[in-house]
Amino acid sequence: MLTIRKEQMAVFRGPAVKAFEERMVAHLGRCFPKQCRALSEPELRETIQYGIKAAAKYGIIIERDVCRYIDLMVVLGRDFDRDPKLPWASSILNNRALKDPGYKLERLSKAFKRQVHGG
Repeated sequence: MLTIRKEQMAVFRGPAVKAFEERMVAHLGRCFPKQCRALSEPELRETIQYGIKAAAKYGIIIERDVCRYIDLMVVLGRDFDRDPKLPWASSILNNRALKDPGYKLERLSKAFKRQVHGG
């Protein structure tokens, strides 16, 4: 499992980022084909790079968690973390009591499902 720290971001820009991007392009194409068809490949890659940086701001640096963050970004919008229509997302991401980034992603996923399915 790949972990990205701030000091490693420069290294991640090389072959590691390309490999992660390739996996994410394939993953997003499988899981979100409609959204991906609306973007050119360079736009999709830029979205992935944006997601990596946005996730890192919240301490989300493990590859699996970054992938989950980008999944939410594709579904909820590029800046879902700051969207006033989605206060629950910002609340979870900025909750300092939630130290584990993986747990934050779990909470985000559950909150999203509640929003979609009610209850």
